[in-house]
Amino acid sequence: MAEWLDNAVFYEIYPQSFLDTNSDGIGDLPGVIEKLDYIRELGCNALWLNPCFVSPFGDAGYDVADYYTIAPRYGTNEDAKRLFDEVHKRGMHVLLDLVPGHTSVEHPWFRESMKAEKNEYTDRYVWTDSIWEAPEDMASLRGISDRDGSCAVNFFSSQPALNYGYYKITRPWQMSPEDEGPKATLEAMKDVMRFWLQMGCDGFRVDMAGSLVKQDEEGKGTIALWKKVRAFLDEEFPDAVLVSEWGEPDKSLQGGFHMDFLLHFGPSHYNDLFRCEHPYFSKEGKGDISQFVKKYVENYEKSEKKGLICIPSGNHDMERIAWRLDEEDLKVAFAFLLSMPGAPFIYYGDEIGMRYLAGLTSVEGGFNRTGSRTPMQWDDGVNAGFSSAAKEKLYICQDESADRPTVQNQQAREDSLYHEVKKLIAIRQAHPALLSRGEIAFVYARENAYPFAYLRSAGEGKDGEKILVVLNPSGREESFPCDLKTGEVIYRFGGELKTQDGQMTIPACSAVWVKVE
Repeated sequence: MAEWLDNAVFYEIYPQSFLDTNSDGIGDLPGVIEKLDYIRELGCNALWLNPCFVSPFGDAGYDVADYYTIAPRYGTNEDAKRLFDEVHKRGMHVLLDLVPGHTSVEHPWFRESMKAEKNEYTDRYVWTDSIWEAPEDMASLRGISDRDGSCAVNFFSSQPALNYGYYKITRPWQMSPEDEGPKATLEAMKDVMRFWLQMGCDGFRVDMAGSLVKQDEEGKGTIALWKKVRAFLDEEFPDAVLVSEWGEPDKSLQGGFHMDFLLHFGPSHYNDLFRCEHPYFSKEGKGDISQFVKKYVENYEKSEKKGLICIPSGNHDMERIAWRLDEEDLKVAFAFLLSMPGAPFIYYGDEIGMRYLAGLTSVEGGFNRTGSRTPMQWDDGVNAGFSSAAKEKLYICQDESADRPTVQNQQAREDSLYHEVKKLIAIRQAHPALLSRGEIAFVYARENAYPFAYLRSAGEGKDGEKILVVLNPSGREESFPCDLKTGEVIYRFGGELKTQDGQMTIPACSAVWVKVE
């Protein structure tokens, strides 16, 4: 595993909304380059860029039309190369967003695949033999070409599914992953990865990584496919990092990914933390952490330390973390996010508490996700410093609230969320027990109860570091049984942690990281 992941803290950038340098209302790669020092000063030492390839942008770039070319709205391939170089100059790393499961209908591969006459792209996508038959359990495109058949789609109707084969074959038109068509698709995707890795990127976050092989019993076919990718990378690019959008670490890590996200979809109980009616990290104190911990432990044990599990602050597909939490809540939430195993991911703007804007008109397939993709709020200038374009030209409209958070006003206030996040990152990176591969053991995580406590550790014997993390997001003092002998407090927000007669007590809205002797 790439050693740099051990102390990595990622910053996710939605490039359309980060910084516009050419006044067209859309963010660009030169804008990312311009703000690298800001990201590094915050403490983040790695980037994840959402898709920046040529696309018709029916799904914000997740409908790729050319895997080899940067979309003109963002700049050029030369700008991408300059970004990689500038990132590396600062001792940072960068992951590109890879979308291997589907393309746009405008991709040349698909245009060739639609032709009635057989060619090298005929089997690049999942097609049935007849226009009257749709792929089982999948939406499809039909009646769009001279070719007889329906083409499976992965998400939107403009995203035809690339063909990596079927694990369980039930129809004559379905192919095995070992057939020539699926094998050619895999080789084509390896070529895409090879191109960007040779240019200087450090790896990929992989979109819908668990969806490639169809009718896949327990993910066995897709795991086998990713093992082939891992073998290719180990041979040609041994330091290349793979992070999966899969949500099942026992499968993704087995397939050779370095890290998997626990996300808002599936049974992870991630939403219990920040995004349900009664989030655990809210001072109302009505949340429940127990089901999340149960699922986390299950995934942690299944992963068998083959890789890392990541809990992000958010991303482009979910409501912002500040949706249901105020600034005080957010500080305790970040004390959790930045003390858990796995490399943390901070979604742009979450470090200043940018808000989710409900009810916005959908932009580029965003729908309810649009409110989490609004332009970064840098300062009190025109368009909050995001762009000098006329307001009506902005990619997505901005938060117009008089009290909207900006980098400028957050940096000016010593007790701001920004400064708290910066402090937390610095402390995390200074302590081996808190890094990505440090062990975790849960000390107190009862059903419908507060606080939440866990022990992080690294190393053996006397020289091994142990740090107890105690979090009380609720608006009331809480106690729990704990006989650990504590020492130096390395981080505190809110009140002091007190120990007496085998009980620890922590004040309301407080977080403490303390060494254990």
